[in-house]
Amino acid sequence: MISQKLPVIYAALALLGCSSFVLGQQSTQKCQDLASLNLSNGDITIAEIVGEGEFDEARGNFGSVPEFCRVGATMSPSTDSDIKMELWLPTQNWNGKYVAVGNGAFTGNVRHSALVQPLSRGYAASSTDTGHLGNTASFGLGHPEKVIDFGWRSVHEMNVTSKRIIAAFYDDELRYSYFTGCSAGGRQAMKEAQRFPTDFDGIVAGAPGADWTGRAAASLRIATHLRGNVSARLLEADRELVYSAAVEACDANDGLVDGLIGKPDQCDFDPTVLQCSSNTRAQCLRPEQVNTVKMIYDSPVNPVTGRAITGLLPGSEMGWTDLGWTQSARATGLDQYRYLVYGDEGWNIDQFEFETDIVKAEQTDNDTLNALDPDLSEFFGSGGKLISYHGWSDPQISPANATQYYERVVQTFGSREAFHDSYRLFMAPGMGHCAGGPGPNSFDSLSALEAWVEQDDAPESITAVHRENGEVDRSRPLCPYPEVAAYTGSGSIDEAENFVCRAP
Repeated sequence: MISQKLPVIYAALALLGCSSFVLGQQSTQKCQDLASLNLSNGDITIAEIVGEGEFDEARGNFGSVPEFCRVGATMSPSTDSDIKMELWLPTQNWNGKYVAVGNGAFTGNVRHSALVQPLSRGYAASSTDTGHLGNTASFGLGHPEKVIDFGWRSVHEMNVTSKRIIAAFYDDELRYSYFTGCSAGGRQAMKEAQRFPTDFDGIVAGAPGADWTGRAAASLRIATHLRGNVSARLLEADRELVYSAAVEACDANDGLVDGLIGKPDQCDFDPTVLQCSSNTRAQCLRPEQVNTVKMIYDSPVNPVTGRAITGLLPGSEMGWTDLGWTQSARATGLDQYRYLVYGDEGWNIDQFEFETDIVKAEQTDNDTLNALDPDLSEFFGSGGKLISYHGWSDPQISPANATQYYERVVQTFGSREAFHDSYRLFMAPGMGHCAGGPGPNSFDSLSALEAWVEQDDAPESITAVHRENGEVDRSRPLCPYPEVAAYTGSGSIDEAENFVCRAP
């Protein structure tokens, strides 16, 4: 027994491998021989050596990629499955480890660009197209097995196949395996921990879209309202106004005025203060616009399950759009309902009704895409380590999803201490979706995970940095939730060394 935007993970990978031992060089013939390897659920379609710097295929500038054995496979665990994957195997300096990388949204493609950095650092690295081509959920119309492939089966099959190939290619045994992904890749990560607890030794789940149906419903709820109420829309200047007011109201809640909202879930900001009146400020919001802000922050409840469908939080406003949530959130939500819930290509946003459609979506999904099971006992029991992270200012997937799930794990296990040696959540103030934003948003979560898995060195904090024009201008420790970074009272507030993690 022993992985959209992924600059955080790439930065992590760039620091890895330096201390790893070096294994032997593998021959061209051994790579080509993989073509005849027998797989339980598929066939090898590619087995070729790619020379140093030769992989480009008009896919962009990949830099000087070291020589590797490129293996492609098609997996068919069901009669309607057509799962493509690639595994890149370094022919020299393999570090004895394997890392699988996640996908984004409904993406159906092997992510070559995400394999370059891990390969360059000595990892055997794999990616899957999740069982379809394209960036919509149209693949699921009339194909329930393909929905299962996308929901969870493709990553598991990729893991099993990759380990089979690695064992055949290298003389030395695989030491550790990891999965890292953000957004939809974070959903895949959580699904692996919940459904296949022995697949990976360690998992990084960034901004996990674990409540897949909930995010779809939340985004369409706002979009439906705004499509028919133009005067209620928030234009760019309006969103800037709300953001500035939110920061002004919430900044100091974490004990430090630094332009970042460190506790947005505990902020009492009321956008009504921005409503226009006879003696108001020059910039203000119409009552219907104030209502829009409240709707976006709101967390309506599934009337059947009683579970809150989390809204966005103060500090995320600069990522909002004229129709509320991000365009990607709306597109993914529309696809979810059009192809996977109702199976009707003509279904449109105007037909959406939250109270009935959120119930229908969860019942239809039946734990296929959603990754909400808080019982991680098998994963923890097998020795698995899970690091999750989320930006507090994420406008794409509510960060409250991550904290809500964490609290449900606490309820399941009885206390935080019961699983703190296996699962830690790191919330990043001022960070957007997977990266970006005014707060420190680049950090090495994978190295922290490796130290935890391989050396039993649990991460008490993870240092994050913010860059301006390529130069670091701020650093801050990210703390295991619910701890927060507290300023010691001396030194620059832009240097992580002047902060400590403290319980709230």
